[in-house]
Amino acid sequence: MHKTPVIWRWRHNPLRRGTDLVEAWVGLIAVLLMLVAAPAAGWVVGSLAHGALRQTVREQQQHRHLVTATTVRLMPRPPMEPDPETASGHRPQHRRVLANWTAPGGSTHTGVVSARQVAAPGDPFPLWTDDSGRASARPMDSTTAAAHTALAGLGTAGAAAGLVEGVRRLVVRQLMRRRYARWDRAWARAGQTWGRAGAGS
Repeated sequence: MHKTPVIWRWRHNPLRRGTDLVEAWVGLIAVLLMLVAAPAAGWVVGSLAHGALRQTVREQQQHRHLVTATTVRLMPRPPMEPDPETASGHRPQHRRVLANWTAPGGSTHTGVVSARQVAAPGDPFPLWTDDSGRASARPMDSTTAAAHTALAGLGTAGAAAGLVEGVRRLVVRQLMRRRYARWDRAWARAGQTWGRAGAGS
């Protein structure tokens, strides 16, 4: 029956070197760490990220509010920004505008914000604000939080597995250097007696 290159390193035979056994143990430990420790690290980081992101979702959904803003005027585009209307024939998806809006507490605000599907002054558009009425980003939802959690867990597990594999390769490289050094010394000793009468008898 054919044995894999790793299995023979565990067998007792005259050809097995000490570095062969060390390499076999290093490979086994690396596999176990990749199968157990890396997923465990990913689970721990994912769990911590999940708790933190759930708290963020609750806070943002509690303190951010959707109001209706009214366009006062369109802001000029930066010189390097292409005009989507000319480039594609469609209305721009995002445009910076000067707008008015009323905060949840009743205070009125005016400022430059990014709006969607705005064509002319007087157009209404939805705008997210914080408790004080300042424009803010859309609050994170549970789906986005779950996606970030999964990415954090998978990224950590992958990084841990990559670290284990990197350490294994470094150890194997050092073992190979030791083998080559031993071979060089063995060849040097053999060269000193090569061709002598009775050598090897």
